[in-house]
Amino acid sequence: MQITKIETFLVNISNRNWPFVKVHTDEGIHGVGEAYSCGPDKATVEVIRDFEAWLIGRDPRDVEGLWNLMYAGSRFPGGAVVNAAISGIEHALWDIAGKAAGLPVYRLVGGKCRNKVRVYQSPRGSTPEELADNAVKLIEKYGYTALKLSPLPDGYQEMAWNAVLRAVEARVGAVREAVGDHIDIGLDPHARIFEPGRALELCQVVAQFQPMFVEEVLRPENYDALAKVSRQSPVPLATGEMLYTRHEFRELLQLQAVDIIQPDICLTGGLWETKKIAAMAEAHYVSVAPHNPCGPVATAVNVHFAASTQNFIILEYHADDESPRRDVVDEPIKLVDGYLELPEKPGLGIDLNTEIFGQFPFRSWHRPFPWREDGSLAFQ
Repeated sequence: MQITKIETFLVNISNRNWPFVKVHTDEGIHGVGEAYSCGPDKATVEVIRDFEAWLIGRDPRDVEGLWNLMYAGSRFPGGAVVNAAISGIEHALWDIAGKAAGLPVYRLVGGKCRNKVRVYQSPRGSTPEELADNAVKLIEKYGYTALKLSPLPDGYQEMAWNAVLRAVEARVGAVREAVGDHIDIGLDPHARIFEPGRALELCQVVAQFQPMFVEEVLRPENYDALAKVSRQSPVPLATGEMLYTRHEFRELLQLQAVDIIQPDICLTGGLWETKKIAAMAEAHYVSVAPHNPCGPVATAVNVHFAASTQNFIILEYHADDESPRRDVVDEPIKLVDGYLELPEKPGLGIDLNTEIFGQFPFRSWHRPFPWREDGSLAFQ
C-alpha cells in the first residue's frame, strides 16, 4: 500500500477554522485527520502540502517511521504549526491502518482500558446566575457528570484583584450550589493570571468548592513558577494544551508541577505521541484529561486514545448533535448519559462530508487577548 495524495480542507465553524486532512492510497483506502487550529491556519495547510511530497509512495501503515521523517526531517523540529500538521496527517495514517486491518484504531494501540469515555462540556454565562442556569441545562440535556467553566468574571482586567476574587467565589459557588456535590467542576482561567502569588490566591478561594482541577492557572512556559504554585495549592492543577511532543512534557512531569496533564492530540504530534506522553505521565502518577476544543474528527481520535490509555480520566467535549458540527462528518461519535461510546467500525469510525465544506469557507481569526484600552497588558 502506498500514499498517493494528501488533501486539506479549512472549514470555519463558530468563527474558528478546522484544518482537516484526507490521505489517499493506491488501494482505495483513505484516512482522515484533524490538525489544531493555531490561528495562522493557512500556514498549517501549507506545511501539510509540503509534507505530502515527502510521503507520497510510502506505506501509510509505517506510522512511527513517517512521524520521525516529518519531525526529524524538518530543519528545526517542533513549533505549533509544524506539530499541528504532523498531528493531522498522523491521525489519517492510523485511520488507514485500522481500515486495512479491519479493526477500530484503539485495538491497534493497546485495546480497551474502558468501555466508554467520560466527557465534560463548558457552560457559559456573564453572571453567576446565568452560568449556574446554563450548567444545570447542560447536565439535564446530556447527562454530564462533570463540567468546566471560566471562574474569571467579564471585565476582570479592569477590576481590583480582591474584587476579582470575590467574583470568582460567586461564580463557582453559584454553579456548585446549582449542580450539587456529585458533579465534578473544572476551572479554567485560560492562563490569564500573571503572578504565582495571585494564582495561588485563586486556588485558595475556590478550594471550598472542591474543584476537579484548576487549569492553566499560569502560562506554561515557566515550569518552575507553576511548580511553586502546585506545592502550595490546596486543589489539583492541570496544564498542557500549549505543549507539544514528549520533550515539552518531560520537565513539567519531572518537576511535579501539575497533577493532571492536558495534551491536545491535534497539536502534540498525534495519537501515538500522545500515548507516549501519557506513559511518561503514568510513571509520574499524573493523570491525563486531553484538551479538545476543535471538531468531531479530533473527538473521534481522542476517543480511541482514551479507550486505550490507563491514566486517562476525562475528555473535553463539544456536543456534535446540532448543525453545522453534526454535518461535518457522516456519523459523530454517540454520546449517552455524559459518556461517548467506543466506535467499532474499522479505523477511526467516522468520515468527512467534504461536499458541504464550501458552505463554511476559511476566515482569519486569533484568540482574544486581555489588553487594556491604553495598550497595556492587564495584571502586569
